[in-house]
Amino acid sequence: MQRKLSLSLLALSALALTACATPDAGKPPMTMGGRMAVASLTPTQGNQVRGLVMFHAMDGHLMVHAKLSGLKPNGEHGFHVHENGSCASTDGSSAGGHFNPDGQPHGPQQTAHHAGDLPALKADAEGAVDQKFMLMGPTLGQGAGNLIGRAVIVHAQADDYATQPTGNSGARIACGVIAGH
Repeated sequence: MQRKLSLSLLALSALALTACATPDAGKPPMTMGGRMAVASLTPTQGNQVRGLVMFHAMDGHLMVHAKLSGLKPNGEHGFHVHENGSCASTDGSSAGGHFNPDGQPHGPQQTAHHAGDLPALKADAEGAVDQKFMLMGPTLGQGAGNLIGRAVIVHAQADDYATQPTGNSGARIACGVIAGH
């Protein structure tokens, strides 16, 4: 049963990662061929957030596609890669702090920031997210910025991108470990 579940997750991940590289109408296709990774997010105790976060290394950056449900409708949520690849605790604390191999302050993408600081997730009226963005710096499987084996965390509140070192984004409501393919 475990093997069937793993193979199903792998197939779903591959399909989802293909969607990551599908160009939007009117835009040229993106170059394929880089490493891929996925995190299957499950809720922490008392929460309902579930989904996938797909990573695709291409052309010197990472494309990220977050597809989640169970969020606060029309809410904004902090979203980070954390240092430990563990979601064993009921509150997500086993994931540790934000992934920060370069010792940078917490902040938004356009300034100095942790390698694990990601753009906010913005849920629709049904509490779902289908969001894509690009990261510069983090990698899949190489160097100090390697995200594989770390945890992705969704937080209950918006990230203020100012409070150090966390962004004051509240409780951890979903967690998933990034697995490479």
